[in-house]
Amino acid sequence: MILPNLSNRIKIISAAVLATALLGSCTRDFVEINKDPNRLESVTPGTLLNPTIYNAASYGMSRSRSFTFELMQVAGAYPSESVEDQAYLYDFREDIGNGIWDTYYKCLANTREMELSAIKLGNNNYLAISLTLKALFYSILTDCFGDIPMSTALNGEQGNFFPAFDKQEQVYTTILADLEKANTLYGTGLNTMYAADILFNNDLTKWRKFTNSLRLRLLLRTLKKMPGNAAIMAGMLQDATKYPIFQSNADAAVLSITGVTPNISPWSRPQDYSTGRVFFDFFTSNLNNFKDPRAALFAGQAKDKNNKNIGIKGLPVTFIESPASVDFSPSGLLQRLVIAPMIAPILSYAEVELIQAELAQRNIIAATTAEEHYKKGVEAAITMWGGVMPTTYFNLESTKYDGTLERIMLQKYYALFFTDYQQWFEQRRTGFPVLPTTTFMYNDRKMPSRLYYPTTLKVYNTDNYLKVVEQMGGDKINVKVWWEQ
Repeated sequence: MILPNLSNRIKIISAAVLATALLGSCTRDFVEINKDPNRLESVTPGTLLNPTIYNAASYGMSRSRSFTFELMQVAGAYPSESVEDQAYLYDFREDIGNGIWDTYYKCLANTREMELSAIKLGNNNYLAISLTLKALFYSILTDCFGDIPMSTALNGEQGNFFPAFDKQEQVYTTILADLEKANTLYGTGLNTMYAADILFNNDLTKWRKFTNSLRLRLLLRTLKKMPGNAAIMAGMLQDATKYPIFQSNADAAVLSITGVTPNISPWSRPQDYSTGRVFFDFFTSNLNNFKDPRAALFAGQAKDKNNKNIGIKGLPVTFIESPASVDFSPSGLLQRLVIAPMIAPILSYAEVELIQAELAQRNIIAATTAEEHYKKGVEAAITMWGGVMPTTYFNLESTKYDGTLERIMLQKYYALFFTDYQQWFEQRRTGFPVLPTTTFMYNDRKMPSRLYYPTTLKVYNTDNYLKVVEQMGGDKINVKVWWEQ
């Protein structure tokens, strides 16, 4: 999604990051200086911040609908004339990662310019914000692909158009250190904020909470490979003054899309979100079992052959084995979610509470708090979407905390609804939720571990592509990224 042109646009600095596609910035249509496009001194960190936040959040949300929903059996195309290239069948095209790669590296070019400008101005607030956003974007890229260019990726102005690939371990070591540093920078040095940001409205306390909440997400993701992360997370959660994290939905990194240009819905036509898409049975059946208010907020009524409502009912993933067995019209996607005013989740308070529930379940923090964090996380996930929390919600066998990681992760699956690719990352990390399979699935019915590198790399950065393929053990969807190994 590219924002509409403004009458008085400021040109965002492009960085020739990769010859693959980074020929402009991810926000080149947001703003542009008409008189003198070479006046780089007119760009401030505040200039770059809002379009970068918007483009990343809106792109992540749109890709969640078109990729993560299918892969994680939330919703998919139906009826479909072909089984090819359906993500839920684990049939990935070679170019499946092209857009993700291009978009996040373009956004990284902007955050790098924010960082350089902040350093030049001595503005530590913007420096902390730029380090936080860089960590977010690099984490998404590396979790999608594995090894990626980082240390030399944003050096196009120095003539390096063919960056080498850093190992994922080094990428994570760097971004975790950046987040640790960012936490110490807020409120120090020059404190000028040049314009109100669209995510937190210049509330530096919330930005700092975002930094530390993101750090918790990434420390947990790499816990298997970095056992020392357990002590780091426990230490952070014992010192809320030094390491503040989200404490409510009001704190969370959830972009409010107002509908006022340029902050508009990623779907200019809401019907593009819902047409030809229905929910899968796995997604709706659990919500029905939970007696969850989100079911009615997300999904429409299924219809029988006589077009009568039969409740919220999703499409079985096995429908392709026996199409005639589906004698109803499955529940469709409600357009209300993508009509502004609306929200675009980046990192929610619900996720942070469920991270703590898992840490307690693993005895990394006090085990006695697991149920408390679990309940807070579930309630936050429901109310974030406008649902009213039922007072009897946790009385059911399907919803009460049962002490298992599987129960936490099932609720986290719903808490991560519409949050870019996080459902997929967490399923790969934990194996939960366990999704149904069909004999029509490719890849031996195994959840893919990564995306193919962009096809353009083979042409424009051939030498480094060949090196990383050898380094990774192949450019295949079953090659496990570092933290899965």
